[in-house]
Amino acid sequence: MRSLYNILYAIFFCLSAPYYFLKMWRRGNWRRGFRQRFGQYDAQFKQSLTNRHTLWLHAVSVGEVNVCTQLIRALEPRLPNIKIVVSTTTSTGMERLQRKLPSHVERVYYPIDRKKCVQRALSVIHPEAVVLVEAEIWPNFIWRARDRGIPLFLVNARLSPRSYPRYRRFGFLFRDLFAAFDGVGAQNEADAAKLRELGCRPEAIRIVGSMKFDAVALEERRPLDVPNLLRQLGVPEGARVLVGGSTHPGEEAILAEQFLRLSKRFPDLFLILVPRHFERGKQVGRELTTRGIRLVYRNQVTTDTRFNADEVQCLLVNTTGELPYFYEHATVVFIGKSLCGEGGQNPIEPAALGKPTVFGPNMRNFEAIVEAFLKQDGAVRVRDAAELEKVLAELLGDEKRRATLGRNALKVVRGNRGAIERTVDMIVERLEGGKTNVAQS
Repeated sequence: MRSLYNILYAIFFCLSAPYYFLKMWRRGNWRRGFRQRFGQYDAQFKQSLTNRHTLWLHAVSVGEVNVCTQLIRALEPRLPNIKIVVSTTTSTGMERLQRKLPSHVERVYYPIDRKKCVQRALSVIHPEAVVLVEAEIWPNFIWRARDRGIPLFLVNARLSPRSYPRYRRFGFLFRDLFAAFDGVGAQNEADAAKLRELGCRPEAIRIVGSMKFDAVALEERRPLDVPNLLRQLGVPEGARVLVGGSTHPGEEAILAEQFLRLSKRFPDLFLILVPRHFERGKQVGRELTTRGIRLVYRNQVTTDTRFNADEVQCLLVNTTGELPYFYEHATVVFIGKSLCGEGGQNPIEPAALGKPTVFGPNMRNFEAIVEAFLKQDGAVRVRDAAELEKVLAELLGDEKRRATLGRNALKVVRGNRGAIERTVDMIVERLEGGKTNVAQS
């Protein structure tokens, strides 16, 4: 099985490499750390791990990084003698790690799943244990870790309607991989049942809830002063602000056209669009300007920028890591990838700030979380663009309804916290008695 997988992976890598290299080039900043993707590290990194017990955490991209940073803050007091290494796959994930984690936590790119690359990475990092955030299952990495007797943990485990059938279809490959985990933190009983069916050992699974509810705290020191930025753009104090967060192709055009109609009823309305992939900024900008919207790109705003009232109708955010700060000052929030895309984006971030949140029908990647909000009237789901416009108009014109949604959303978030501490307990309990020097809680 291993030989067959390695042959197929080599073919897949050669065929897909041009696409992924182009994607990295478009996002920029791809050269830094590029060799790490092949398990090659510089002397400074190797020196930092000398004679240290190491815990390796992996977070695929931005969403998992947000969870991972909070998990690290909870782990460090319990494992004071452990050196933590965090890996990610994307440049946006790396940018977030660099900004949010202290310097003593090492940050690297995850190795591609070629046998030699994985072996080199494990030999250099020599982890006491590996913690994978959500479901990132790469066979060679799991095989090599188990061959070395390294404990493996899967935390905040979630199986989407898309990934679950794939894992089942290729059970001959993945069943043994899922069985390799020493600890699995499932978000709910439904996910736990699926994980057992896929091969996870029942005794390894613990239902801890969703760590995303714990991973939404804003930094006390705001790196971005949104009220001042809005003043620079000529937006009057107290103006209604509609934020489209993590939008996908097609959604920006829908929001732009609805904004033009809604602004006739609400003249003070201001639009902030934050595409999920910042490199789409220019394309989105063209779509907006052809519809007559006067916009400013976020990366063009400097300390000297000044606009008069009504000169700018829209801020197009073509930077990364700033969405939560725009959520904080929103009147109403629309969650992207839910109307035109598939799967949705995380609705917890605006909900934790008490913001009235609206999303479309396609939220399957967050279905359990969505149901929790809908059940307690903490968010609104719309069927299509027409209903979205109707709901936005209602919320923009009804302050009491906005306040009710925001309060209920906060209750849902507060009532579901604690998953990170339960996850830390699971990890520490399974490491106790081994070589790792574990602090007693």
